[in-house]
Amino acid sequence: MTALATDRPGRLMSAEIAEQPAVWRRLLAEGGAAGIDDAAALIRSRRPRAVLFVARGTSDHAALYAKYLVEIRHGLPAGLVSPSTMTAYGARPDLHDVLMIGISQSGGSPDLVRSLEVAREQGALTVAVTNDPSSALARAAHTHVDVLAGAERSVAATKSYTAQLLALYLLLERVREVDGRVAAAPLPDLGDALLARRHELTEIAQRYRFAQRMLTTARGYSYPTAREAALKLMETSYASAQAFSGADLLHGPLALVDPQVPVFAVVAAGVGGDAMGDVLPRLAERNADVCCVGHAGAVAGAAVGFALPEGAPEELSPLLEILPFQLLALDVAVGRGGDPDAPRGLSKITETL
Repeated sequence: MTALATDRPGRLMSAEIAEQPAVWRRLLAEGGAAGIDDAAALIRSRRPRAVLFVARGTSDHAALYAKYLVEIRHGLPAGLVSPSTMTAYGARPDLHDVLMIGISQSGGSPDLVRSLEVAREQGALTVAVTNDPSSALARAAHTHVDVLAGAERSVAATKSYTAQLLALYLLLERVREVDGRVAAAPLPDLGDALLARRHELTEIAQRYRFAQRMLTTARGYSYPTAREAALKLMETSYASAQAFSGADLLHGPLALVDPQVPVFAVVAAGVGGDAMGDVLPRLAERNADVCCVGHAGAVAGAAVGFALPEGAPEELSPLLEILPFQLLALDVAVGRGGDPDAPRGLSKITETL
């Protein structure tokens, strides 16, 4: 029995999904040790005029989330860097008075490291946000924030992603001289309550076990969730999943929608969820099979869905929103006979130049 449990497909991913509320508690309790206060003080002293983020894969979705935070809560322009402009093309932009934040689970991708090195040479203040304080990316930056997720062995990043979201939120709130731990305090208990309902996701996964094409959509702070959900479905169950902003979906990709293409819509309480009000009726017109993750009212109007627990502000909802999709990706992959701990062609650290 022990050998069978050890070899169970997806056991690492399952365990790390379940660990996330504990990771959040640790980060909330040990933010000072993570380097958040020191990094925030350095950023405040430099008063950047713009913020750039550099990341890949799952971490790129954490960067997109932070971009929303910077633009909405700090009133500063923010953007996502294309690393190849500085690595392959040799661009050397003037980055004085710019903050560049590099985000990576491992901190080991050469193109991210080189991007931060170039940014520093070009006058930027550089911050690394990783799960490894001894990594090359951490060494390349002026200062480092440790997301304190602990060793992550599953190829599909789960706990490191939500730890990145929380670390970035706490850092950027601290820059505003706000203690983000107050608003984030309910998150671990809400996460535990959500994960206790995992059987609901197992049932939903059966509905989509044989789907070959999927769409994900959301707006505002939830849009990074749609992007990350699509990635998780692709890398674990090999379905073709495309993510669209709800606004972009109506500008052409809506033609992709038919009853055979499931649409996963994130409709959390708040401005972003309200902005999805024009999207859901258009999906209904096309008889779409909509699975909604969000507030109870939105879920009630969908073909199937999962209601998020109440109690988190909109800007922190993405930490809860992604949990159902992580479980869904896990269960769909296992239901198809795969092992999400060993997705074909992938490894834990992807080195790009």
